[in-house]
Amino acid sequence: MDELSKVLNFFRAIGISYQLEPLAASGFLPGILIKNGTLLIDPEQLTYPGDLLHEAGHIAVMPEATRHLLNDNVNESADQGPGEEMAAIAWSWAALQQLQLPAEFLFHPDGYKGGSASYIQAFTEQGGFGHPLLSWYGMCAPAGQLEGYPKMQRWLRP
Repeated sequence: MDELSKVLNFFRAIGISYQLEPLAASGFLPGILIKNGTLLIDPEQLTYPGDLLHEAGHIAVMPEATRHLLNDNVNESADQGPGEEMAAIAWSWAALQQLQLPAEFLFHPDGYKGGSASYIQAFTEQGGFGHPLLSWYGMCAPAGQLEGYPKMQRWLRP
């Protein structure tokens, strides 16, 4: 199974809404757009399938009641800030671990404003960041506990 199929099967299993469709123009990330809390994916334009995990993280950490407010640039459309950004990154790392894909699938060299290697180091050697928010949201037990982060108890914030 190719990586994109693996990611899409995962989204289907956990309840991340997505649609495959041609997108008129390249948005913030090629081949990916969030519209009303749904991932729109254009496989022809998609450069890095790992970016889907990060964008899905933004959807997943949004409260269910307001998830539909996410559009385009989530920081502007739904007033997500640095905390939600860190939580989305932590969520995407947990998803990556669940899917058993390499760190470079998520933190590819062209992403994260040139900081991908630092992110890989932070999550592989230092436990990462953002996961205390996932625990606070009730999505996982704290890191270091039995079955704690990066294991998730629920993939979507209630």
